Amino acid sequence: MDPLFWLQPAAECDLAIARLHAEAPLDWFEEPLPENPYLQAGPGYWCVTRHEDIATVSRNPQIYSSAQGITITDTPPEFLEFFSSMIAMDDPRHARLRRIISKGFTPRMLGALEESVQNVAAAIVNEIGERGECDFVTDVAAALPLKIVCDLMGVPDSAYEMVFANTNIILGIGDPEFAPEGVDFVTALLNAGAELAELMGEVAATKKGGDGGDLTSVLVNADLEDDYLDEADLASFFVLLVVAGNETTRNAISWGLRYLTDNPAERAIWASDFEGVAATAVEEIVRLASPVTYMRRTLTQDTVLGGQEISSGEKVAMFYLAANRDPAVFDDPYRFDVRRAPNPQYGYGGPGPHFCLGAHLARREITVLFRELFRTLPDIHAAENPDPLQSSFIHGVKHMKAEFTPVRSS
Repeated sequence: MDPLFWLQPAAECDLAIARLHAEAPLDWFEEPLPENPYLQAGPGYWCVTRHEDIATVSRNPQIYSSAQGITITDTPPEFLEFFSSMIAMDDPRHARLRRIISKGFTPRMLGALEESVQNVAAAIVNEIGERGECDFVTDVAAALPLKIVCDLMGVPDSAYEMVFANTNIILGIGDPEFAPEGVDFVTALLNAGAELAELMGEVAATKKGGDGGDLTSVLVNADLEDDYLDEADLASFFVLLVVAGNETTRNAISWGLRYLTDNPAERAIWASDFEGVAATAVEEIVRLASPVTYMRRTLTQDTVLGGQEISSGEKVAMFYLAANRDPAVFDDPYRFDVRRAPNPQYGYGGPGPHFCLGAHLARREITVLFRELFRTLPDIHAAENPDPLQSSFIHGVKHMKAEFTPVRSS
């Protein structure tokens, strides 16, 4: 779909998604012509919008391959390798890399971050408290996941602004706000990636031989050779983590405030019993926000999906945002319901080997931040409509003004 599609009013997007659900199980779309000379339009793709069909694709990676790319438009192999890491791999490479990296997402590692999440969230809310207004995306929603991801990897505070700027370039390169002036598409991406890779190399060098508890220390001091990541794999994983771990959680939090503002009755339900409702409220935010709009797969063999014959080599794009509004699965799917249960949303991807490793951490970050907001700035609300990111891949928000009654910093 054209990135401009997502810049339409939400009601118009919802109507288009509803039409897709009501029509044939799969629709064929021509690929839009990329707006830069380094990419070419491909032959097209099958648009998968139904919840059941996305489950089928996700659970069968031997048929639906990730290794040819995760975006609809094909990118050069070196881009795919560097910017996508393990999410653009098939087994056995994917399984090995995921097994190694999963050491950073064990209960022990995540438990060590619990206090940090709480402290960072409190500091963020405390910092804006006296203002009475803020850019909720840049001042609040982006600050928490960026800090936590950098803490997880042992990245110093001094690098945060550089990391934030480069992740914006990588995922927002199609948006004029984030495209550097006077630099072509390829150079902008490579420069952003190179700066992040150089930072990771510097961090890794300081961790070798040490006994730190951050993930970089764990990875560079592995006891077994098969648990070791070389410099290229480590840099590629870091790019993936700071981009995916920061951007997606940032957008879920941003859309969450918008949904709570637009649905005061639901907000009141959550505020009256925060802990009791938090689990379902967070899932509902992620369902509607669907921070990653879609993921692509490529057929390794002829098959049938949703009654549609598909040929080897063809592309399918799993539109999570549409599946999360599938009326066959979700009652009144466009309604924001903080107590919705069950809620088998695909905000962290479909079931299968590529399900998001950081889902538990993301849920925790969203929960803790809204707890702090409800407690400290109980009347905070979105004062403007979100300024959406011009992207078909990320359901992003660049800016959104929020207002609240000022409080004195504690």
